[in-house]
Amino acid sequence: MLATRTALRSSSRYSAPTTKIRHECSSRASRTFISAAVQGLSEQFLDLAIALPLPPSLPPYSTTILLVTVVSRLIFTVPFSVWAKNRQWKAENLVAPQLQQEAPQMRQKVIDDMKRGNYRGDSDEAIKKEMQKRARALLKTRRAELNSLHGCSPIPTVVIPPLTQLPLFVGFSMMLSRISHPPTVLDSESFFTLTSLAHSDPTVTLPIVLGLVTLANVESAHWFLSATALERQKKVEQWTADRRAKGEVVVEPRKIVQTALRSLSIARILIAAVVPGTIQLYWVASASFGLVQTWIFDWYDARRARRLTQSRPSGLPKSHSINS
Repeated sequence: MLATRTALRSSSRYSAPTTKIRHECSSRASRTFISAAVQGLSEQFLDLAIALPLPPSLPPYSTTILLVTVVSRLIFTVPFSVWAKNRQWKAENLVAPQLQQEAPQMRQKVIDDMKRGNYRGDSDEAIKKEMQKRARALLKTRRAELNSLHGCSPIPTVVIPPLTQLPLFVGFSMMLSRISHPPTVLDSESFFTLTSLAHSDPTVTLPIVLGLVTLANVESAHWFLSATALERQKKVEQWTADRRAKGEVVVEPRKIVQTALRSLSIARILIAAVVPGTIQLYWVASASFGLVQTWIFDWYDARRARRLTQSRPSGLPKSHSINS
């Protein structure tokens, strides 16, 4: 019995250090793999910059950064953005009008159910609140059904595009950081206001441009709104103001996200001001690509929505939102 206890103590004494060593080895192996991958990509990038048949007037490494940014975005991120935009368009132009068309019948169903159940509230205001609560629950269920039917559930639409862009953004930034460490051939190349690709922009012009482009990407959502969308937005704002006047707490996720993205625009200026010029150039190029992509998508959406409105029978509603 004593021998068994001694063996257990001995086992517990060495199990914790052994587990810790295993975790450290695993973490070290992971870091080694990432470091080797970044080093390999860095060497391939430098080789590509030399191998590309660029005119002598173009700086090879800066031009390669811009070309790789555009090509990688076209191949790895644009398809997911198109997929998400199609789902968003279905939600706004197929699901929302259908919900608005069915809303009166749903409200009437709620009223009939309350009458059959002999619902008695403390006041007319309490009855109205209960009716609105049940109607919203019914609309929420029906919206989920239509989203599933048309394949446009909001969570994948919002989450998947950023998740697909993140690995490319982080990986390319790490690779550019690696090749900017001295000694490096990038030290002798300048571009725009960058006196050296290996150092930050001394005029802070590129970080400021990055912040402005990021802010423009946030605000451009309001630039292509149609008259119908503007009317819908005013109704939503009035509906929100009415609910708040009654003392209700109204959370507006879209405004919260927009405020956070505006703050991100300022934060990106501060962060970009201290990174090497290669990363500054890549971030500005990537943000500019995203802004142009947003403009193209919004223009195409407005055109497609206009065609759908013209082809829709007169009996169907033209508004794309529900304010109940």
